[in-house]
Amino acid sequence: MATSRRSRRDAPPPRTGNSEAATLRAFLDYLRDSIAAKVEGAPEPQVRTTIVPSGTTLLGLANHLTFVERSMFLAENVTDWKATFQPSSEDSVDGVVSRYRETVERANAVLDGCTDLAAPVPRPGAKRPAPSVRWALVHMIEETGRHAGHADILRELIDGSTGR
Repeated sequence: MATSRRSRRDAPPPRTGNSEAATLRAFLDYLRDSIAAKVEGAPEPQVRTTIVPSGTTLLGLANHLTFVERSMFLAENVTDWKATFQPSSEDSVDGVVSRYRETVERANAVLDGCTDLAAPVPRPGAKRPAPSVRWALVHMIEETGRHAGHADILRELIDGSTGR
Protein backbone atom coordinates (compact mmCIF):
# COMPACT_ATOMS: atom_id res chain seq x y z
CA MET A 1 0.00 0.00 0.00
CA ALA A 2 0.96 3.65 -0.24
CA THR A 3 3.96 4.50 1.89
CA SER A 4 4.51 8.10 0.86
CA ARG A 5 2.76 10.98 -0.86
CA ARG A 6 4.85 12.01 -3.83
CA SER A 7 3.24 14.24 -6.36
CA ARG A 8 4.48 14.92 -9.84
CA ARG A 9 3.29 18.00 -11.70
CA ASP A 10 0.57 17.11 -14.16
CA ALA A 11 1.56 17.55 -17.78
CA PRO A 12 -1.12 19.40 -19.72
CA PRO A 13 -2.53 17.93 -22.93
CA PRO A 14 -0.37 18.66 -25.97
CA ARG A 15 -0.79 21.70 -28.13
CA THR A 16 -0.72 20.41 -31.65
CA GLY A 17 -0.58 21.54 -35.24
CA ASN A 18 -3.61 22.06 -37.38
CA SER A 19 -3.76 18.67 -39.08
CA GLU A 20 -5.74 15.69 -37.92
CA ALA A 21 -2.66 13.48 -38.15
CA ALA A 22 -0.56 15.84 -36.02
CA THR A 23 -3.29 16.00 -33.39
CA LEU A 24 -3.74 12.22 -33.21
CA ARG A 25 0.00 11.56 -33.10
CA ALA A 26 0.57 14.19 -30.39
CA PHE A 27 -2.14 12.79 -28.14
CA LEU A 28 -0.90 9.23 -28.61
CA ASP A 29 2.68 10.25 -27.76
CA TYR A 30 1.39 12.17 -24.73
CA LEU A 31 -0.30 9.02 -23.42
CA ARG A 32 2.70 6.84 -24.24
CA ASP A 33 4.93 9.18 -22.22
CA SER A 34 2.42 9.02 -19.35
CA ILE A 35 2.65 5.23 -19.27
CA ALA A 36 6.45 5.24 -19.24
CA ALA A 37 6.53 7.91 -16.53
CA LYS A 38 4.16 5.91 -14.32
CA VAL A 39 6.31 2.79 -14.52
CA GLU A 40 9.75 4.45 -14.28
CA GLY A 41 11.08 4.42 -10.77
CA ALA A 42 8.33 2.15 -9.43
CA PRO A 43 9.70 -0.06 -6.67
CA GLU A 44 10.22 -3.82 -6.81
CA PRO A 45 8.48 -6.08 -6.00
CA GLN A 46 5.38 -3.88 -5.83
CA VAL A 47 5.57 -3.06 -9.56
CA ARG A 48 4.77 -6.71 -10.29
CA THR A 49 2.64 -7.49 -7.23
CA THR A 50 -1.08 -7.97 -7.66
CA ILE A 51 -2.87 -5.34 -5.56
CA VAL A 52 -6.27 -5.24 -7.29
CA PRO A 53 -8.76 -8.10 -7.76
CA SER A 54 -8.25 -8.19 -11.54
CA GLY A 55 -4.60 -9.17 -11.07
CA THR A 56 -3.38 -6.21 -13.13
CA THR A 57 0.12 -5.00 -12.28
CA LEU A 58 1.95 -1.84 -13.25
CA LEU A 59 4.74 -3.75 -15.00
CA GLY A 60 2.15 -5.94 -16.71
CA LEU A 61 0.40 -2.89 -18.19
CA ALA A 62 3.59 -1.60 -19.79
CA ASN A 63 4.42 -5.08 -21.06
CA HIS A 64 0.91 -5.44 -22.56
CA LEU A 65 1.05 -2.06 -24.29
CA THR A 66 4.38 -3.04 -25.85
CA PHE A 67 2.65 -6.00 -27.47
CA VAL A 68 -0.32 -3.87 -28.58
CA GLU A 69 2.03 -1.40 -30.31
CA ARG A 70 3.90 -4.25 -31.97
CA SER A 71 0.69 -5.86 -33.17
CA MET A 72 -0.89 -2.66 -34.47
CA PHE A 73 2.07 -1.01 -36.16
CA LEU A 74 4.76 -3.67 -36.60
CA ALA A 75 2.59 -6.58 -37.82
CA GLU A 76 3.64 -8.89 -35.00
CA ASN A 77 1.12 -11.64 -34.34
CA VAL A 78 -0.06 -12.05 -30.75
CA THR A 79 -1.79 -15.33 -30.02
CA ASP A 80 -2.43 -14.95 -26.26
CA TRP A 81 -3.38 -11.42 -25.22
CA LYS A 82 -3.90 -12.42 -21.59
CA ALA A 83 -0.27 -13.57 -21.42
CA THR A 84 0.95 -10.11 -22.51
CA PHE A 85 -0.07 -8.79 -19.09
CA GLN A 86 2.48 -11.11 -17.45
CA PRO A 87 6.08 -9.90 -17.65
CA SER A 88 8.72 -12.55 -17.11
CA SER A 89 10.37 -12.91 -13.71
CA GLU A 90 13.61 -11.63 -15.31
CA ASP A 91 11.98 -8.41 -16.53
CA SER A 92 13.03 -5.27 -14.68
CA VAL A 93 11.31 -1.90 -14.60
CA ASP A 94 14.12 -0.38 -16.68
CA GLY A 95 14.02 -3.26 -19.15
CA VAL A 96 10.26 -3.14 -19.70
CA VAL A 97 10.22 0.65 -20.03
CA SER A 98 13.17 0.53 -22.43
CA ARG A 99 11.46 -2.15 -24.54
CA TYR A 100 8.25 -0.09 -24.57
CA ARG A 101 10.06 3.08 -25.64
CA GLU A 102 12.00 1.22 -28.35
CA THR A 103 8.76 -0.28 -29.67
CA VAL A 104 7.14 3.18 -29.71
CA GLU A 105 10.11 4.52 -31.71
CA ARG A 106 9.73 1.72 -34.24
CA ALA A 107 5.97 2.28 -34.44
CA ASN A 108 6.52 6.02 -34.96
CA ALA A 109 8.96 5.26 -37.78
CA VAL A 110 6.16 3.35 -39.51
CA LEU A 111 3.70 6.16 -38.85
CA ASP A 112 6.17 8.74 -40.20
CA GLY A 113 5.73 7.10 -43.60
CA CYS A 114 1.94 7.26 -43.48
CA THR A 115 0.64 10.35 -45.26
CA ASP A 116 -2.98 9.26 -45.80
CA LEU A 117 -5.03 8.55 -42.67
CA ALA A 118 -7.56 6.59 -44.74
CA ALA A 119 -4.91 4.21 -46.09
CA PRO A 120 -4.24 0.91 -44.34
CA VAL A 121 -1.41 0.70 -41.83
CA PRO A 122 1.53 -0.78 -43.77
CA ARG A 123 2.01 -4.31 -42.50
CA PRO A 124 4.07 -6.41 -44.91
CA GLY A 125 3.50 -10.07 -44.26
CA ALA A 126 0.68 -9.58 -41.77
CA LYS A 127 -1.79 -12.42 -41.45
CA ARG A 128 -4.85 -10.18 -41.10
CA PRO A 129 -6.15 -7.13 -42.95
CA ALA A 130 -4.76 -3.82 -41.74
CA PRO A 131 -7.05 -1.11 -40.40
CA SER A 132 -6.79 2.45 -41.63
CA VAL A 133 -4.08 4.60 -40.10
CA ARG A 134 -6.83 6.80 -38.61
CA TRP A 135 -8.55 3.83 -36.95
CA ALA A 136 -5.24 2.50 -35.64
CA LEU A 137 -4.30 5.86 -34.11
CA VAL A 138 -7.71 6.34 -32.48
CA HIS A 139 -7.68 2.78 -31.17
CA MET A 140 -4.19 3.22 -29.73
CA ILE A 141 -5.24 6.48 -28.05
CA GLU A 142 -8.18 4.65 -26.48
CA GLU A 143 -6.14 1.59 -25.47
CA THR A 144 -3.21 3.57 -24.08
CA GLY A 145 -5.49 6.10 -22.34
CA ARG A 146 -7.49 3.35 -20.66
CA HIS A 147 -4.37 1.68 -19.35
CA ALA A 148 -2.81 5.02 -18.36
CA GLY A 149 -5.77 5.46 -16.01
CA HIS A 150 -5.15 2.01 -14.57
CA ALA A 151 -1.46 2.86 -14.18
CA ASP A 152 -2.33 6.07 -12.32
CA ILE A 153 -4.33 4.13 -9.74
CA LEU A 154 -1.80 1.31 -9.39
CA ARG A 155 1.15 3.67 -8.93
CA GLU A 156 -0.70 5.66 -6.30
CA LEU A 157 -1.55 2.44 -4.44
CA ILE A 158 2.08 1.31 -4.65
CA ASP A 159 3.88 4.37 -3.31
CA GLY A 160 1.51 7.34 -3.27
CA SER A 161 2.95 8.85 -6.45
CA THR A 162 0.44 10.95 -8.37
CA GLY A 163 0.47 13.14 -11.46
CA ARG A 164 1.59 12.45 -15.02
